[in-house]
Order: sequence, then structure tokens, then C-alpha cells
Amino acid sequence: MKTYKFKGILQSNGWIENACVTIDNEGVIKEISTDDIDGAEKVNGFAVPGFQNAHSHAFQYAMAGIAERHENAEAADDFWTWREAMYQLALTMSPKDIEHVATMLYAEMVRHGYTHVAEFHYLHHDKNGKPYGNLAEHGERLVAAAKKAGIKITLVPMFYQKGGFGAEPQLRQRRFISPTLDSYFKLLEASKQAARLYNGATVAFGIHSLRAVQPDDIITTINEGPKGIPFHIHISEQLKEIEDAKEYLKMRPVEWLLNNTDVNENFHLVHATHLLEAEVSGVAQAGAHVVLCPSTEGNLGDGIFPLKSFQKQGGRWSIGTDSHVGLNPLEELRILDYGQRLTSHQRNTFIDNIEPDSGAYGYKHALIAGRKAMGNDCEQYFMEGAAFDAVVYDASAALLASSSVSNLLSTIVYSGDATMTLGTMVNGKWVVKNNEHKLKAEITENFISCIKKLNIR
Repeated sequence: MKTYKFKGILQSNGWIENACVTIDNEGVIKEISTDDIDGAEKVNGFAVPGFQNAHSHAFQYAMAGIAERHENAEAADDFWTWREAMYQLALTMSPKDIEHVATMLYAEMVRHGYTHVAEFHYLHHDKNGKPYGNLAEHGERLVAAAKKAGIKITLVPMFYQKGGFGAEPQLRQRRFISPTLDSYFKLLEASKQAARLYNGATVAFGIHSLRAVQPDDIITTINEGPKGIPFHIHISEQLKEIEDAKEYLKMRPVEWLLNNTDVNENFHLVHATHLLEAEVSGVAQAGAHVVLCPSTEGNLGDGIFPLKSFQKQGGRWSIGTDSHVGLNPLEELRILDYGQRLTSHQRNTFIDNIEPDSGAYGYKHALIAGRKAMGNDCEQYFMEGAAFDAVVYDASAALLASSSVSNLLSTIVYSGDATMTLGTMVNGKWVVKNNEHKLKAEITENFISCIKKLNIR
């Protein structure tokens, strides 16, 4: 047993000041108390539940920041041209490369306060497009990376079958392709076996996008796929995607999904950027979640999700870092909120009649819907019987040391950066302390050697 005494811990109804948290050897909370407990380790910090990263493509971290050169200022550069660079990257990486890149990425996620990641995984096969003897070779590498980095992972192997609406796969997509529904379900089963190698791993399932799987197989995947676990899908990210869907499916993507499948609270719609009001209402009424990735959506020029309308109808949303050009959850929340403020010309886009504090409102959505994206239905912040996963902010930081508890969370969300983070704990143990990962030297050395060998930066 181990007891920590924090300056404060955040609960859904506010802060508990000078709180002691007693944790067993498995990292499970046994008691939360304001009583003094002999032998408690004093932590001069404010603990909040760790952030949930609901959308990640780990291999893309290798190209973060290197797709920003535009030799011809007049040439079109958008999501589709960026995608070609991503395809080239995907063709270069070995399983060991993927593991090194993912380990570095996940270690950085933990440093920024994420304690769980949903890995939207579609880089499945060898460089020739052939399945490995272990169908989940890459999935197993991602699980190993999460274990080493000390982050929990929900592995989401994706069904990727086509090269576009009604189109055969392109050669440069060959590592992604499961040609049949049966091959995808075998991959999914192998991924479940990979997840068993780490007690911090679980599995969800999904379809890369409507354009990547033929319509009948989309319906069958959803109807015959696992019950009671999250289902993830990219949808309505790009205007071209919507126009192509209208031509091929005779409906807009979200419209088709609502009309042809049982959209429900297990659905996590990634991006959903360009929705009509009827689609916004349909998603909200179905209880489905939207996963928003503001730094990537901004980087790719995707657009701005109609969040204010969605929230007014009870819509629930989480955040993810997607291509990982940004890794700070506080920045994701700020970009998301400021995009709404810029388009609505109002400041109160992150509140409702129950929660008037913008920081608390945004944090709650990211946490609760993010947990749902992982397959975790718990809505309490810290509770006895649950693992103690927390990011701890430095109580001696000037803005925090001078703030009342009523202003703490919004100060963190709107003014915080990595220097304000004292550390991150997973299962009651420090994985990052004083802003440094416990395996920083080894993980960083492996990553740098890997990237230099690939010669992509």
C-alpha cells in the first residue's frame, strides 16, 4: 500500500484540498481522505484524472512537422496531397521501426498528461502487402510500445478494403488492406490475442471510413462485430469525401450511416467536420460520440466542427491527437474552443446550464467521452476501486500558487503548458516525474537511431 497527499485532487463536483489517496500494489485506489495519514508521501501538486487520447495513428509521428514545405506557393496543398506523403512513410517502416516510433510517441503522450490512448490502427501488413505469420504483428508492436511507455492502450484494428468509393486499392495502400470481411475478423481476433500481452491493453473495432469498405460489408461488420465495445470510424472529414459519397452512395456520409446502421453510444465518429444540421441532430439523438482532433484538423485544413449546435443537443465529444503535430491535451482543448469562439463571435462556447466554468466543462467532455472511446463507462473522476491514473500540476507554478480553487481548472486549461506539469502517474506509479519520462534516455536513443536509418527527416 502507498499513500500520497496532494495539494488537491479533482472530483466531478470540484476540488478536494489536502487530500490523501491510498493505493494498493496494483495501483487501485483504496481510500480518498482528508485525514492526515502517517507515512504519506507529500506531493505539492494538484492531481486531475489523466487525459484520454481518443484518436492516434502512431506511425505518423515520424513525419510530424516535415510536411510543411511548399516549394510552389501557387500549387494546391491539402489533405489529399498530405496523404500521399503519409503513404510513402507507411511503405518504409519495419515492425521494429513502428515499435520505436510508437514508444517515443506514447512516452511523450504520458509526459503531456495522457494516460490512455485509442490507437486507430490500419498499417497491418509487410512492405509487399502480405499478412505476417502473426496477423497482428504490428498491433503487438503497438501494445509492446504502450507497455514500455507506461500508457494504457485500446488497440482499434481497422477494416480497410478499398482505394476509395467503389475503387480497388491503390498499390501504395497495400499495407492497409484486408480484402474480405473474414480476413478482417481474423485480424480482429489476432489483435485480441496481442492485447492479452499487457494488462493495460484492450481492443475495440472499426472501419477506416465509408470510402474504404464496400457498403454491404460496412453493415455486416457493424451487425456481426463484437457487442458492447467501441466502434470507431473516420467520417465527413473532407468536402471531397462528401461529394464522392453523394455520387457513390447517393447520400452524405453521416446521413448514410444514420440511415443504414444502428448508430448508438458505442459509435465514435472521428472528425465529422462537415455536417448539416440534420446530421448533427441525428448523431446527438443517437447518443453517438464525436472524436475531435483540433491540432491535426487545423494542420490539414479540414474545417471546424459545429460544436456549439452539437453541445446544445446533448452531443458528447472527446479529443485525439491523430497525426501528432500537437501532443498537449490543453492545446487541443484551447484550439477547439477558440475555433468556436472565432466562428460564433461569442466566448461562452464551453459551458452549459449545469457547468458555467469553461475549463471544467471542456475537461469533463474530454475525460468522460474519451473514456467511452476506450471502452470505459466510468464517469466518476477518482473513485475507490478504480486505478489511480493522474496528471499532476505543480502547485508552486506562479499562476496556480496564486489562484483560488474555483479558478484552478480553467487556469490549467487556458494557461497551462508542459512546464506546469509536475508528472504523470499510471496505476499509482510515477511514469513521468519533474517533466521527464523514467525511460527517456533509452526510448529517445532508439527513436533517433530509427529515424536516422529511415532517412525521412
